[in-house]
Amino acid sequence: MPIKIPTDLPARLALEGENIFVMTDDRASHQDIRPLEIAIVNLMPTKIATETQLLRLLGNTPIQVNITLLRTRAHESKHTPLQHLERFYKTYDEIKSLSFDGMIVTGAPVEHLSFEEVDYWDELVSLMEYARRSVYSTLYICWAAQAALYHFFNVPKYLLEEKVSGIFSHHVLHPECRLFRGFDDIFYAPHSRKTEVRAEDILRVPSLRILAASREAGLTMVENRDHSQIFMTGHFEYDRDTLDMEYHRDLNRGLAPSVPCHYYPDDDISAVPSMNWRAHAHLFFSNWLNFYVYQETPFTLSAIHDLPRVIS
Repeated sequence: MPIKIPTDLPARLALEGENIFVMTDDRASHQDIRPLEIAIVNLMPTKIATETQLLRLLGNTPIQVNITLLRTRAHESKHTPLQHLERFYKTYDEIKSLSFDGMIVTGAPVEHLSFEEVDYWDELVSLMEYARRSVYSTLYICWAAQAALYHFFNVPKYLLEEKVSGIFSHHVLHPECRLFRGFDDIFYAPHSRKTEVRAEDILRVPSLRILAASREAGLTMVENRDHSQIFMTGHFEYDRDTLDMEYHRDLNRGLAPSVPCHYYPDDDISAVPSMNWRAHAHLFFSNWLNFYVYQETPFTLSAIHDLPRVIS
C-alpha cells in the first residue's frame, strides 16, 4: 500500500526516484475504494492444488479481493471431482456479461499440441477476447502466456529438445517497472515447460516489451505496454514440492526425465528442495494487484469496456 504524504514534502522526489510508491494528499482525497474482482481461469488438471497456490499469493496483501473461479466447458477434467467444479466454478457463458478488475489464466499440460488442436481452444480464444474487452489487467502463466502471445500477436512457440525444469535465476531488465518494486536485481523462479517463445519474435511487436529474462531458461516476463496483459513463462505460484511431484510422476511413467536444475541440494532427489522464490512470488503478485489493478482500474467496472487497448 502507498505512503500518503504532502505533495510538497521534500522526500517525495527522492522516494519516487527510488521507485517507492507514494500518494499525495490530493490523490488520496479523490480515490474511491472497493474490493477487487479477480477471475482465475484454471486450466490445470490438478485444479485444487493450483487454486490453493494462487489464492495463497493473492491473499497475502491488504487489499480485499473477491475471487471467481472459471473453467472451460469443452474439456472434461479427470483429476478434479465434478461436484467440486459444479460447486465452485463458473464458465464463460455465466460471466460474459460481467467485468473484472483482473484475471489470471493458468498454464496447462498441452504443449505437445498445436494451439488449434487443444480441445478447448475456441473457448479459450473467447475468454481471451473477453479479457481484452472486459478485464483491466490479465496475467497469463506458462502455456497460457504462449497461447495469448500467439493469439494476439502471432508469436510462435518452439519445441525444446529438452524440457526446461528447475529453479532459475532471472535478471530484471526494467527495474523502473512497477511489477518489480522491491525486487532484487536477480530473482529466482521455477520453470516447467517443453516449449518456449523467443526474444526476436517479441521484439518485432512494438506494443510488447521484455521485462525479465534468464540466461538458462530464456524469456521470463513480457508485458503489453498499456499494462493490460502480462505474460509470465515461469511459475511463481509453485509450491516447494511441485517440481518434485512432477519429476516423480514422469519417472513413474517411464519417461526418464532429467533432474530439475538447481532444485534438489547437490542433485540428491531424496533431499528436501530449497525454496528460494517465495518472497519474490508474494511481492510480484502484491505489486500486480496494487499497481496494475487497484491503483488504476475504474471504480465502475463497466467503464473498462470504454478503455483503449493496444493490440498490435
